[in-house]
Amino acid sequence: MTAVHSRNSSLAGRPTSRPLAWLPFRPEEIGDLPEQLEYAFWDGTGEFPTDPARCAFYCVPYDVAGALAGPELCTRPLPLMRNVRVVQALTAGVDHLLPAVAGLPSGAVLCNARGLHDASTAELALTLILASLRDVPGFVRAQDAGEWRQGFRPALADKSVLIVGYGSIGSAIEDRLEPFECARVVRVARSPRHTERGPVHPVAALPDLLPDADVVVVAAPLTEETRGLLGARNLSRMKDGALLVNVARGPLVDTPALLAELGTGRLRAALDVTDPEPLPPGHPLWSAPGVLVTPHVGGPSSAFPPRAKALLRGQLAGFALDEPLRNVVATAV
Repeated sequence: MTAVHSRNSSLAGRPTSRPLAWLPFRPEEIGDLPEQLEYAFWDGTGEFPTDPARCAFYCVPYDVAGALAGPELCTRPLPLMRNVRVVQALTAGVDHLLPAVAGLPSGAVLCNARGLHDASTAELALTLILASLRDVPGFVRAQDAGEWRQGFRPALADKSVLIVGYGSIGSAIEDRLEPFECARVVRVARSPRHTERGPVHPVAALPDLLPDADVVVVAAPLTEETRGLLGARNLSRMKDGALLVNVARGPLVDTPALLAELGTGRLRAALDVTDPEPLPPGHPLWSAPGVLVTPHVGGPSSAFPPRAKALLRGQLAGFALDEPLRNVVATAV
């Protein structure tokens, strides 16, 4: 569906002197938007709402029902946006958009949605940890079969948890781990630092930290440096019986190396993201022992719309006043 919205309905669909913003929500649903701008609604379906060359602020569509809108959909209008000044993602990771930055007008900025998905993704990370440790998938299968299968299962209490990627999502995951009496939480990030909770170790320390972790949660962005970070060597450093949880991007984990570890039963995994993705029918990850797979649903939940709209209100207000924007991750040269 497409539509153009103006404060003056008689101007709808006609060029004005005001900068134009393409939004994946109808403007009236967002509310309290600056009047210095004109707005067009485009959710990624159908024809473009206006000439893309008129667009100055482009918020990339995000398909809540199907998770992340595909890269081809997101980038389709960008080559035609000759006057765009801001490309705003509604995802924390922008690996799907970075290749398009080189084709943007000089000075145009790409902004991510740092903080937008913290609550929802952290909730799912905790859900995957608890479901895997307590074998909830096994109980569901037993229920389907009408079988009463009791048994001993590990708890999260007294476990050591290693968070790989201690940004806003990693910090939100630790927030939710606090009531569960973990033995300790260890943090790793690209930039080492000290926090009120304790040290954040550099990525170079990962091989030395993995052997002590019962649960390893991957929440790092996908970059050329992090691609394959959990490969054969680092996976081999994990302790026997450890659980790997990935709520970041699939290529951070080497799939063949993970399958080799899963096949022996030495490791378990809970994966909201995979490589490849979507995971095709018949892929060995579907049937690998000790694996729980969810279809990239860390972000799309009831927590998404209000936070996305709040982010857009703030960014559009800053854009209208020519103020610095939040979360700028790349600038076209």
